[in-house]
Amino acid sequence: MSKILVRADDLGYSEAVNYGIAKSVKEGIISSVGVMANMPAVNHGLELLKGVPVCFGQHTNICVGKPITDPALIPSITNEKGEFKASKEYRQAKEDFVVLDEVILEIEAQYERFLELVGEKPHYFEGHAVASHNFFRGLEIVAEKYGLKYSGMSFGGDPITIGSTKVYVMMESMLPDYNPFESLKKMVENPHEDGCDMLICHPGYLDGYILNNSSLTIPRTQEVDMLCDPMTKKFLEQAGVTQINYDDL
Repeated sequence: MSKILVRADDLGYSEAVNYGIAKSVKEGIISSVGVMANMPAVNHGLELLKGVPVCFGQHTNICVGKPITDPALIPSITNEKGEFKASKEYRQAKEDFVVLDEVILEIEAQYERFLELVGEKPHYFEGHAVASHNFFRGLEIVAEKYGLKYSGMSFGGDPITIGSTKVYVMMESMLPDYNPFESLKKMVENPHEDGCDMLICHPGYLDGYILNNSSLTIPRTQEVDMLCDPMTKKFLEQAGVTQINYDDL
């Protein structure tokens, strides 16, 4: 029997996103949720899921909002306003400008904030939206230091290893004409029997903050609908797949 893990990123990004994630957990098929510990709306998001069984991970963020670390100590990833450099700057850079020692300071600061907010270690540990070698290396170093379950990036369709499990990652929300159910269907109908298939989603509703700060908008709302649709649950039941979370890896 094939195994799938459906993950939601970005709890704390904004209140509208929080509402969409909470609905996707309470009424849908999400059981693993990534927490953006530095964001002002993170307490709101955690309160919406208080008492709900969910596998919280650290969705480490270095491209939106303000850092937890003093910006003066991490100039490679912050701007003159003391905020993180935008994801667009990372994408357009010709070389990796992230300084490893600096990014480790912020990764650890977000880890400490996560502990304060959630009251336990993250069940998994990964990064938000930035393809930087030094960012990835910093995440690996901090994960190893604190004995955390690192969930790395997948490139070219190659699996990643989480715990002792091969995980094949699908994330198609930025593609043109994205259809969340078709992505889920494609994943389920083409299983990898030597491991687990994971669909990364970003469910949420829209508010002014998201519209002004994220390039991912309408697909968030479409994912909420798909994740909570009774027909989605029926499809998974009929396909005979086993849904798991990070604790099962």
